[in-house]
Amino acid sequence: MSLHIAFNNLAALRERCETATVRTAKQDPAYEEESVVPSGLWQPLREADCLSQAVRAWTPATTLVEIVRPPAPSKEGLEHLARPLGDVDAQYLGQALSKPNMITTTENYRDGRLIGLHLDNWDKLIYGQKPRGRRRLAVNLGPGSRYLIVGALDAQGVCRAVHPGDYAYRYPSTDDYRKHVAAGHPIRVYRIRLAPGEGYIAPTEYLLHDGSTEGQDHPSVAAFWLGRWVSGTLPSLI
Repeated sequence: MSLHIAFNNLAALRERCETATVRTAKQDPAYEEESVVPSGLWQPLREADCLSQAVRAWTPATTLVEIVRPPAPSKEGLEHLARPLGDVDAQYLGQALSKPNMITTTENYRDGRLIGLHLDNWDKLIYGQKPRGRRRLAVNLGPGSRYLIVGALDAQGVCRAVHPGDYAYRYPSTDDYRKHVAAGHPIRVYRIRLAPGEGYIAPTEYLLHDGSTEGQDHPSVAAFWLGRWVSGTLPSLI
């Protein structure tokens, strides 16, 4: 499986999405060594790109990226925002403040360096179970716009490429992507713009990803949840 984005309006997807390749961060004090970051050469999305990412009849909801309008926070607080969405066990992960003009946004809490594009590992799933992980719900609380960046090569695909002899016994990881890119293999990524109040549901345990505020003049705060939501739980923005 690979990246699949749910959309009803091809023009709406192209209006808010761009594509690029990735590179390895080397001797950059802001990043962990060998981190995977976008090349920076963002290009408009072609119609063929959109069609290649379209949802297929066999695409599991657990591997689907949806660009959505989350409910507005209530007086009960953000912890309860996901409660009415169908998963009573949804987990609130908290908030993250991103400064303006960051190529990627996630830091290693131990030393403050950026980790670049990465895989989440909340569910700690082995290769064969990786597509079954929970998806992440995110909402941009503003005040600025931000981006979701996602990679087209899924965790199973990169694990097979890096560990051809024993991939079935591996736990796909961010390091697999770093080794794959460092060896010269291309990965295409997609950058999707999210205005304040907009959000996504995405398989961040299965797809290379991170947030970005590149080119934005204002900071933004994002709030996050993990859960199991069927496709179409929230209204699509595209």
